[in-house]
Amino acid sequence: MISYEKLWQTMSKKGVTQYTLIKKYNISPAQITRLKRNESVSTHTIEMFCKILSCNVEDVMQYIEDDEI
Repeated sequence: MISYEKLWQTMSKKGVTQYTLIKKYNISPAQITRLKRNESVSTHTIEMFCKILSCNVEDVMQYIEDDEI
């Protein structure tokens, strides 16, 4: 499973809120919901978050073995 828990941690460290993503960067609320639910998103979406947050992919997502859940 891919977890986006690191995304929320990185956003908190950088002072970026969900409201900022929606209003300033035009990120769809539906896209944010998909990330909250750890659902599939495109690599384009991951790239956008990396650009917005000036971070690496590993600061946004993490692979977790199913048996670790």
